[in-house]
Amino acid sequence: MMLTNTAQGYDDARLGYQRLDPHRPEVIFEVTSAAEIEEAVRYAVAHDHRIAVQGSGHGLTSGIQKGVLIATRRFNGVRVDATAKTAWVEAGATWRDVMTATAPYGLAPLSGSSPGVGAVAYTLGGGMGLMARKFGYAADHVHRIEVVTADGVRRNAEDDPDLFWALRGGGGNFGVVTGMEIALFDVPALFGGSLYFDLAEHPNAVEAWRDWTQSVPNDVTSGVTMIPFPDVPQVPEPLRGKHIAQIQVANLGAAQVIEPLRAIGRPVLNTVGDLPYVESGKIFAEPESPDSYRAHNALLSDLDPKALRTLPKTAIIAIRHLGGALANKVDNAVGHRDASYSLTVLAPGRKDVDRRIFEPWQASTIGRFLNFIYETLTPAEIAEAYEDFDRLLNLRDRYDANHRLAPNHEIRALQ
Repeated sequence: MMLTNTAQGYDDARLGYQRLDPHRPEVIFEVTSAAEIEEAVRYAVAHDHRIAVQGSGHGLTSGIQKGVLIATRRFNGVRVDATAKTAWVEAGATWRDVMTATAPYGLAPLSGSSPGVGAVAYTLGGGMGLMARKFGYAADHVHRIEVVTADGVRRNAEDDPDLFWALRGGGGNFGVVTGMEIALFDVPALFGGSLYFDLAEHPNAVEAWRDWTQSVPNDVTSGVTMIPFPDVPQVPEPLRGKHIAQIQVANLGAAQVIEPLRAIGRPVLNTVGDLPYVESGKIFAEPESPDSYRAHNALLSDLDPKALRTLPKTAIIAIRHLGGALANKVDNAVGHRDASYSLTVLAPGRKDVDRRIFEPWQASTIGRFLNFIYETLTPAEIAEAYEDFDRLLNLRDRYDANHRLAPNHEIRALQ
């Protein structure tokens, strides 16, 4: 269905989860099939429009002005092959859609911390999920991709090794993906949840988590988010008005591995336990209501305790433990696999991220992970996410010579 900016339903179709600087296209194609994506791209070519694509809209940096928006939320089917342990995921499917389809077979995808995130866009950006240290990036386990390139031609990306390489980690710079086949894993359930520590009572909680990560097995993927909760009724009473360290754990192994975390002290809230994988969104318990926010990210070689002590109490700061299978060499565009931690600073509302927070981390910064950045970057900053940026730039010019595509993080020549 094609919607102009005066049509009923236009605003509903253009808005995603991220409400800061949303899309304001001239035309929206609300697609329900690969053929309709082809039609939308060909319309944009014929009218010399730029193209943006929106699934869930979580990763939006800045909205397209005029041009064509391809809204994929109604094209969200999932087909499971339980014997092959694969799923075909259509362009607009969220991880919740995928998990709902795979759970009856005792299978799980390499989904992220938030079930509402679009599975395809997440995977195109690499995909650092709940089982990342055990199995690696989601992009490492993609078998097939169907994509409409910027000339309006539908292709099987795996028939073109360069295109297939670039799509897995290079984001939406090379075409509009209509669907992909991903691997599934025998994980019907896991042991996980969060331990919420009041940092006023346990000021060393984050350092204790950091020390714990130095020796945990690859079965464990974890993170910690420091949150200054406001003293308002909407916040659960145990967290209200407190500066909290939320230690998040997704564990595929023995439950006793988290005992050193319990030794930190008594948490104000404890949600750790056995979980069906389909309920794994409870681990990070991230908000599901649309919001406005900015975020910036750095990939780190280490988590310097001195730098940890510089983190301000007024910001939302998320750290994830990397390594394990994330460090495996795979022939795709995902960069900086040698990173040990990911540091993200989130600024809610209409504020920008205070980049000064990252200054104490400069010595250990080795790159950035674009899936966790929700602000407009310079071409040079985007280049820092990749180890083979020149190859990606050449392929961008090959598959989208006119730069018709407007992805969240656009690969462009350095100035």
